[in-house]
Amino acid sequence: MKWHGARGERVAGEWALPVAAAVNGVGTGMYVPFTLVFFHSVTGLSFAAVGAVLTATGLAGIAALPLAGAMVDRYGAKRVQYLLYGVRVLGFALYPLAHALPAFAAVALVTAAADRAFPAAQQALIGEVARGAGRDRLQASTRALQNAGNGAGALLATLVIALAGSAGYAYAAWGNSVSFALAALLLRPLRPLPAAPGTPAARRAGAGYRLVLADRPFLVLTGANFLNALSYSALSVLFPLFAVEWLHGPVALTGAAFTVNTALCAAAGVFVGARVRRTGARRTRAAALGGGLFATAFAAQIVLGTLRPGSGPVLAGALVAVVLVYTLGELVHSPAAEVLAVSAAPETVRGRYMAAYQMSWSLAKAVAPSLFTSLLALDGRVPWAFLMLTSAVAAALLLRVERRLPAEAVRPRPVTVGGGTPAVPAPATV
Repeated sequence: MKWHGARGERVAGEWALPVAAAVNGVGTGMYVPFTLVFFHSVTGLSFAAVGAVLTATGLAGIAALPLAGAMVDRYGAKRVQYLLYGVRVLGFALYPLAHALPAFAAVALVTAAADRAFPAAQQALIGEVARGAGRDRLQASTRALQNAGNGAGALLATLVIALAGSAGYAYAAWGNSVSFALAALLLRPLRPLPAAPGTPAARRAGAGYRLVLADRPFLVLTGANFLNALSYSALSVLFPLFAVEWLHGPVALTGAAFTVNTALCAAAGVFVGARVRRTGARRTRAAALGGGLFATAFAAQIVLGTLRPGSGPVLAGALVAVVLVYTLGELVHSPAAEVLAVSAAPETVRGRYMAAYQMSWSLAKAVAPSLFTSLLALDGRVPWAFLMLTSAVAAALLLRVERRLPAEAVRPRPVTVGGGTPAVPAPATV
């Protein structure tokens, strides 16, 4: 089976990762939108106990990232993906049986470690099976279908719970387990590309995390991503509080914002990614542009927070417009930034590099709730001003570090995915 990508390139086996991501997204979407209620229902524990366990295990799970990175470098990203899928399959199969607090904590800890390590392994896998502009396209299609799966999973879980009542949460957990198993099977057609010509063999000395820490340009890239990752957390953490508490809008507005964002990411992700690639833009500059769009959306929130319109339709229209700009920033920034990191990492230690890069996402998610609520307590506009500043600083860092990054990381080369040679454009059709 061949996937017809941008500009008619035809690449064997490329469909596997985006489709697996969609199925994985269905599983994730079945519990993420109502995590506390989900785990409270499947375990029978109190909300306070569930919240405390999830927070503690989520932070502890970050510690698995260095180990996962080392395993990717030793065994390959695809094998590590299989392992992580297996842990998640087992974890969600056991959740409905973990009624005691120690049992729930043990299952949550192992599952959280797999969840935290999964994105790093997936990014490394993209680096193994694709090169050049093929990575950009594969990243865009994978993210788009992942978002589509998230939305479908949330709707499916809502339907199951509506039909089965409280027992539906257990069915959703088991369905989640099945979805992860299916996603793992779908990865089978993917084959890593042979090492690029001139790639040095892995060195035993200095090829570990010391090499990552000594790579100053990559650390700047990771730091810029931490600042942008705070922007990604804004929609789920800050936006609902701002809309309801500061603007006194209806709670339904937050649901509408999530729906608009998810639908656009799923429907327009591949299209926007292709348009950006066709301009020939450097990945650093595309990522910086995405950060600029974030800053624009946050500036609009400051204006909105100052005006605080009393009309419901005006407020709803303004918030939707802000979400549209924010989502466009996400669509432009995400593929460029993620592939920039993958391509800037040396092949022999890519797993460790991706683990370090993923740490920026995990830390941002960990600090965002307390950071945003503290700033919001000062004034509803303060967190948006803070995010506008962090987005601008991140964009400046990306532009500044551009000349110090590998040329092939900054400028995508012709497409290569899964077959070892550049894809040949298909004949034009009318």
